[in-house]
Amino acid sequence: MQDASSILMRVTGLEKHYGAVRAVDGISFSVPRASVFTILGPNGAGKTTTLEILEGIREPDRGEIEVFGAKLRRVTRAVKERMGVLLQDANFEPYLRVKEVIALFASFFRRAVSVDEILTRVALQDKAKAMVRTLSGGQRQRLAVAVALINDPELVFLDEPTTGLDPQARRNMWSIVAGLKERGKTIILTTHYMEEAEALSDHICIMDLGKIIAEGSPRQLAAGLGRETIVEFVADHLDPGDVDNLKTFGQGARTDGEVVTLQTNDLVGTMEGLLAWSRERGIPLANMAVRQPNLEDVFLALTGRRLRE
Repeated sequence: MQDASSILMRVTGLEKHYGAVRAVDGISFSVPRASVFTILGPNGAGKTTTLEILEGIREPDRGEIEVFGAKLRRVTRAVKERMGVLLQDANFEPYLRVKEVIALFASFFRRAVSVDEILTRVALQDKAKAMVRTLSGGQRQRLAVAVALINDPELVFLDEPTTGLDPQARRNMWSIVAGLKERGKTIILTTHYMEEAEALSDHICIMDLGKIIAEGSPRQLAAGLGRETIVEFVADHLDPGDVDNLKTFGQGARTDGEVVTLQTNDLVGTMEGLLAWSRERGIPLANMAVRQPNLEDVFLALTGRRLRE
Protein backbone atom coordinates (compact mmCIF):
# COMPACT_ATOMS: atom_id res chain seq x y z
CA MET A 1 0.00 0.00 0.00
CA GLN A 2 1.43 3.36 -1.05
CA ASP A 3 1.47 6.27 1.41
CA ALA A 4 -1.11 8.83 0.27
CA SER A 5 1.45 11.64 0.60
CA SER A 6 3.70 9.90 -1.93
CA ILE A 7 1.01 9.98 -4.65
CA LEU A 8 0.78 13.05 -6.89
CA MET A 9 -2.12 11.85 -9.07
CA ARG A 10 -4.77 9.19 -8.51
CA VAL A 11 -7.19 8.17 -11.27
CA THR A 12 -10.30 6.13 -10.44
CA GLY A 13 -12.79 4.55 -12.85
CA LEU A 14 -11.95 6.85 -15.77
CA GLU A 15 -14.19 6.39 -18.83
CA LYS A 16 -14.51 8.06 -22.22
CA HIS A 17 -16.83 6.70 -24.90
CA TYR A 18 -17.38 7.75 -28.50
CA GLY A 19 -20.63 6.07 -29.46
CA ALA A 20 -20.01 2.34 -29.17
CA VAL A 21 -16.24 2.83 -28.91
CA ARG A 22 -15.02 2.62 -25.33
CA ALA A 23 -11.78 4.56 -25.81
CA VAL A 24 -11.07 4.58 -22.08
CA ASP A 25 -12.92 1.83 -20.24
CA GLY A 26 -12.89 2.28 -16.47
CA ILE A 27 -9.16 2.57 -15.77
CA SER A 28 -7.61 3.31 -12.37
CA PHE A 29 -4.00 3.98 -11.39
CA SER A 30 -1.79 6.05 -9.10
CA VAL A 31 1.24 8.16 -10.07
CA PRO A 32 3.96 8.49 -7.39
CA ARG A 33 5.73 11.80 -6.87
CA ALA A 34 9.18 12.33 -8.40
CA SER A 35 8.86 9.34 -10.70
CA VAL A 36 8.54 8.46 -14.38
CA PHE A 37 5.13 6.85 -14.98
CA THR A 38 4.83 5.37 -18.47
CA ILE A 39 1.70 4.40 -20.40
CA LEU A 40 2.34 1.84 -23.14
CA GLY A 41 -0.09 0.47 -25.66
CA PRO A 42 -0.61 -0.28 -29.36
CA ASN A 43 -2.38 2.21 -31.60
CA GLY A 44 -5.99 2.55 -30.50
CA ALA A 45 -5.31 1.42 -26.93
CA GLY A 46 -6.63 4.66 -25.42
CA LYS A 47 -3.32 6.25 -24.39
CA THR A 48 -3.84 9.58 -26.14
CA THR A 49 -7.41 9.94 -24.92
CA THR A 50 -6.28 9.22 -21.37
CA LEU A 51 -3.54 11.85 -21.57
CA GLU A 52 -5.90 14.42 -23.06
CA ILE A 53 -8.29 13.92 -20.15
CA LEU A 54 -5.51 14.22 -17.58
CA GLU A 55 -4.17 17.34 -19.31
CA GLY A 56 -7.61 18.98 -19.30
CA ILE A 57 -8.08 18.89 -23.09
CA ARG A 58 -11.05 16.50 -22.89
CA GLU A 59 -13.62 15.82 -20.19
CA PRO A 60 -14.27 12.24 -19.07
CA ASP A 61 -17.70 10.64 -19.18
CA ARG A 62 -17.14 9.10 -15.75
CA GLY A 63 -14.43 8.77 -13.19
CA GLU A 64 -12.46 10.84 -10.76
CA ILE A 65 -9.04 12.51 -10.89
CA GLU A 66 -7.19 13.43 -7.72
CA VAL A 67 -4.13 15.59 -8.32
CA PHE A 68 -2.06 17.84 -6.02
CA GLY A 69 -4.23 16.59 -3.13
CA ALA A 70 -7.60 17.70 -4.58
CA LYS A 71 -10.33 15.61 -6.20
CA LEU A 72 -11.55 16.93 -9.54
CA ARG A 73 -14.29 16.10 -12.01
CA ARG A 74 -12.21 17.85 -14.64
CA VAL A 75 -8.83 19.56 -14.79
CA THR A 76 -9.20 23.27 -13.95
CA ARG A 77 -7.15 26.29 -15.04
CA ALA A 78 -5.51 26.46 -11.61
CA VAL A 79 -4.37 22.86 -11.94
CA LYS A 80 -3.09 23.45 -15.48
CA GLU A 81 -0.83 26.19 -14.11
CA ARG A 82 1.05 23.45 -12.24
CA MET A 83 1.35 21.16 -15.28
CA GLY A 84 3.62 21.10 -18.29
CA VAL A 85 2.57 19.46 -21.55
CA LEU A 86 4.73 18.33 -24.45
CA LEU A 87 2.52 17.63 -27.43
CA GLN A 88 3.51 15.32 -30.29
CA ASP A 89 3.26 18.10 -32.86
CA ALA A 90 4.65 21.40 -31.62
CA ASN A 91 4.68 23.72 -34.64
CA PHE A 92 6.37 26.98 -33.71
CA GLU A 93 6.53 30.07 -35.93
CA PRO A 94 9.63 29.36 -38.08
CA TYR A 95 10.79 32.99 -38.23
CA LEU A 96 10.75 33.58 -34.49
CA ARG A 97 13.99 33.18 -32.57
CA VAL A 98 14.29 30.45 -29.94
CA LYS A 99 14.45 32.96 -27.11
CA GLU A 100 11.37 34.77 -28.45
CA VAL A 101 9.33 31.55 -28.55
CA ILE A 102 10.13 30.75 -24.94
CA ALA A 103 9.44 34.32 -23.80
CA LEU A 104 6.07 34.24 -25.57
CA PHE A 105 4.97 31.10 -23.72
CA ALA A 106 6.36 32.45 -20.45
CA SER A 107 3.96 35.39 -20.80
CA PHE A 108 0.98 33.01 -20.60
CA PHE A 109 1.72 32.13 -16.96
CA ARG A 110 1.58 34.09 -13.74
CA ARG A 111 4.78 32.37 -12.62
CA ALA A 112 7.55 31.43 -15.03
CA VAL A 113 11.20 30.40 -14.97
CA SER A 114 13.65 32.81 -16.58
CA VAL A 115 14.21 32.21 -20.27
CA ASP A 116 17.97 31.87 -19.80
CA GLU A 117 17.54 29.23 -17.11
CA ILE A 118 15.22 27.15 -19.29
CA LEU A 119 17.61 27.41 -22.22
CA THR A 120 20.36 26.01 -20.02
CA ARG A 121 18.21 23.17 -18.73
CA VAL A 122 17.50 21.93 -22.26
CA ALA A 123 21.01 22.73 -23.57
CA LEU A 124 19.84 25.34 -26.09
CA GLN A 125 21.69 28.36 -24.72
CA ASP A 126 23.89 28.46 -27.85
CA LYS A 127 20.75 28.62 -30.01
CA ALA A 128 18.98 31.43 -28.16
CA LYS A 129 19.14 33.82 -31.12
CA ALA A 130 18.69 31.19 -33.83
CA MET A 131 15.45 31.13 -35.83
CA VAL A 132 13.23 28.09 -35.31
CA ARG A 133 13.49 27.15 -38.98
CA THR A 134 17.26 26.57 -38.63
CA LEU A 135 16.96 24.03 -35.79
CA SER A 136 17.54 20.31 -36.19
CA GLY A 137 14.82 17.84 -35.24
CA GLY A 138 16.40 17.19 -31.87
CA GLN A 139 16.78 20.91 -31.16
CA ARG A 140 13.16 21.57 -32.09
CA GLN A 141 12.08 18.86 -29.67
CA ARG A 142 14.22 20.37 -26.90
CA LEU A 143 12.57 23.71 -27.62
CA ALA A 144 9.18 22.02 -27.19
CA VAL A 145 10.37 20.65 -23.85
CA ALA A 146 11.55 24.14 -22.84
CA VAL A 147 8.06 25.50 -23.54
CA ALA A 148 6.52 22.65 -21.49
CA LEU A 149 8.79 23.52 -18.54
CA ILE A 150 8.59 27.32 -18.64
CA ASN A 151 6.05 27.45 -15.77
CA ASP A 152 8.24 25.17 -13.59
CA PRO A 153 5.51 22.50 -13.46
CA GLU A 154 5.26 19.83 -10.77
CA LEU A 155 3.72 17.37 -13.23
CA VAL A 156 5.04 17.02 -16.79
CA PHE A 157 3.31 15.15 -19.63
CA LEU A 158 5.69 13.90 -22.34
CA ASP A 159 3.77 12.39 -25.25
CA GLU A 160 6.24 10.40 -27.37
CA PRO A 161 9.06 12.92 -26.84
CA THR A 162 11.66 11.11 -28.97
CA THR A 163 9.62 10.03 -32.00
CA GLY A 164 11.57 10.73 -35.18
CA LEU A 165 14.80 11.63 -33.40
CA ASP A 166 18.17 10.09 -34.21
CA PRO A 167 19.83 7.95 -31.51
CA GLN A 168 22.02 10.77 -30.17
CA ALA A 169 19.11 13.21 -29.93
CA ARG A 170 17.05 10.50 -28.22
CA ARG A 171 19.76 9.99 -25.60
CA ASN A 172 19.89 13.74 -25.03
CA MET A 173 16.16 13.71 -24.36
CA TRP A 174 16.60 10.83 -21.91
CA SER A 175 19.10 12.96 -20.00
CA ILE A 176 16.57 15.80 -19.78
CA VAL A 177 13.90 13.42 -18.43
CA ALA A 178 16.32 11.99 -15.86
CA GLY A 179 17.22 15.54 -14.80
CA LEU A 180 13.55 16.40 -14.29
CA LYS A 181 13.09 13.42 -12.01
CA GLU A 182 16.22 14.32 -10.03
CA ARG A 183 14.72 17.77 -9.43
CA GLY A 184 11.60 16.19 -7.95
CA LYS A 185 9.32 16.50 -10.98
CA THR A 186 6.75 13.84 -11.79
CA ILE A 187 6.65 12.71 -15.43
CA ILE A 188 3.84 10.91 -17.25
CA LEU A 189 5.37 9.48 -20.42
CA THR A 190 4.12 7.73 -23.51
CA THR A 191 6.58 6.20 -25.95
CA HIS A 192 6.84 3.82 -28.90
CA TYR A 193 10.31 2.69 -27.89
CA MET A 194 10.59 -0.26 -25.52
CA GLU A 195 14.22 0.48 -24.66
CA GLU A 196 13.15 4.00 -23.70
CA ALA A 197 10.42 2.70 -21.40
CA GLU A 198 12.84 0.25 -19.78
CA ALA A 199 15.55 2.89 -19.33
CA LEU A 200 13.37 5.68 -17.92
CA SER A 201 10.32 4.20 -16.21
CA ASP A 202 9.75 3.60 -12.52
CA HIS A 203 6.24 2.28 -13.20
CA ILE A 204 4.50 1.16 -16.38
CA CYS A 205 0.83 0.70 -17.28
CA ILE A 206 0.13 -1.35 -20.38
CA MET A 207 -3.18 -0.45 -22.04
CA ASP A 208 -5.12 -2.28 -24.72
CA LEU A 209 -8.65 -1.63 -25.99
CA GLY A 210 -9.22 1.07 -23.38
CA LYS A 211 -8.26 -1.05 -20.37
CA ILE A 212 -5.13 -1.48 -18.25
CA ILE A 213 -4.06 -5.08 -18.77
CA ALA A 214 -0.85 -5.04 -16.69
CA GLU A 215 1.18 -2.68 -14.55
CA GLY A 216 4.33 -2.64 -12.47
CA SER A 217 8.00 -1.76 -12.73
CA PRO A 218 9.86 -3.00 -15.85
CA ARG A 219 11.51 -5.69 -13.72
CA GLN A 220 8.22 -6.79 -12.16
CA LEU A 221 6.52 -7.04 -15.55
CA ALA A 222 9.37 -9.09 -17.03
CA ALA A 223 9.42 -11.35 -13.97
CA GLY A 224 5.75 -12.07 -14.61
CA LEU A 225 6.75 -14.20 -17.60
CA GLY A 226 8.51 -16.61 -15.26
CA ARG A 227 12.07 -17.86 -15.32
CA GLU A 228 12.16 -18.71 -19.02
CA THR A 229 15.20 -17.92 -21.12
CA ILE A 230 14.68 -16.36 -24.55
CA VAL A 231 16.51 -17.72 -27.61
CA GLU A 232 16.33 -15.59 -30.77
CA PHE A 233 17.74 -16.26 -34.22
CA VAL A 234 17.17 -15.62 -37.91
CA ALA A 235 16.14 -18.52 -40.16
CA ASP A 236 15.30 -18.07 -43.85
CA HIS A 237 12.47 -19.65 -45.82
CA LEU A 238 10.65 -21.41 -43.00
CA ASP A 239 7.43 -23.19 -43.91
CA PRO A 240 4.53 -23.78 -41.46
CA GLY A 241 5.84 -27.28 -40.69
CA ASP A 242 9.20 -25.86 -39.70
CA VAL A 243 7.56 -23.39 -37.33
CA ASP A 244 5.54 -26.20 -35.71
CA ASN A 245 8.73 -28.22 -35.24
CA LEU A 246 10.50 -25.27 -33.63
CA LYS A 247 7.72 -24.96 -31.08
CA THR A 248 8.67 -28.38 -29.70
CA PHE A 249 12.04 -27.04 -28.53
CA GLY A 250 10.61 -24.69 -25.89
CA GLN A 251 7.55 -23.56 -23.96
CA GLY A 252 6.55 -21.05 -26.60
CA ALA A 253 7.64 -19.81 -30.01
CA ARG A 254 6.77 -16.94 -32.30
CA THR A 255 7.98 -15.64 -35.65
CA ASP A 256 8.35 -12.07 -36.83
CA GLY A 257 9.33 -12.28 -40.47
CA GLU A 258 12.55 -14.31 -40.47
CA VAL A 259 13.19 -13.74 -36.73
CA VAL A 260 12.27 -16.68 -34.49
CA THR A 261 11.88 -16.28 -30.72
CA LEU A 262 11.70 -19.29 -28.40
CA GLN A 263 11.02 -19.45 -24.67
CA THR A 264 12.63 -22.30 -22.75
CA ASN A 265 13.24 -23.58 -19.24
CA ASP A 266 15.91 -25.98 -20.53
CA LEU A 267 18.48 -23.93 -22.43
CA VAL A 268 20.90 -26.81 -23.01
CA GLY A 269 18.19 -29.13 -24.31
CA THR A 270 16.73 -26.41 -26.51
CA MET A 271 20.11 -25.55 -28.02
CA GLU A 272 20.91 -29.20 -28.70
CA GLY A 273 17.54 -29.70 -30.39
CA LEU A 274 17.84 -26.52 -32.45
CA LEU A 275 21.33 -27.34 -33.73
CA ALA A 276 20.34 -30.91 -34.63
CA TRP A 277 17.25 -29.60 -36.44
CA SER A 278 19.36 -27.01 -38.27
CA ARG A 279 21.79 -29.65 -39.55
CA GLU A 280 19.02 -32.06 -40.55
CA ARG A 281 17.01 -29.42 -42.44
CA GLY A 282 20.04 -27.59 -43.84
CA ILE A 283 18.69 -24.29 -42.49
CA PRO A 284 21.38 -22.07 -40.90
CA LEU A 285 20.53 -20.24 -37.68
CA ALA A 286 21.97 -16.72 -37.94
CA ASN A 287 22.39 -13.92 -35.36
CA MET A 288 21.58 -16.24 -32.46
CA ALA A 289 21.17 -14.54 -29.08
CA VAL A 290 20.31 -15.83 -25.61
CA ARG A 291 18.76 -13.41 -23.12
CA GLN A 292 16.26 -12.98 -20.32
CA PRO A 293 12.68 -11.76 -20.97
CA ASN A 294 12.31 -8.02 -21.47
CA LEU A 295 9.47 -5.53 -21.78
CA GLU A 296 8.99 -6.29 -25.48
CA ASP A 297 8.33 -9.95 -24.60
CA VAL A 298 5.80 -8.89 -21.96
CA PHE A 299 4.01 -6.63 -24.41
CA LEU A 300 3.85 -9.32 -27.09
CA ALA A 301 2.62 -11.92 -24.62
CA LEU A 302 -0.18 -9.61 -23.41
CA THR A 303 -1.33 -7.99 -26.65
CA GLY A 304 -0.06 -10.29 -29.40
CA ARG A 305 1.47 -7.24 -31.10
CA ARG A 306 4.66 -5.25 -31.06
CA LEU A 307 4.36 -1.75 -29.67
CA ARG A 308 4.93 -0.06 -33.03
CA GLU A 309 2.37 -2.14 -34.93
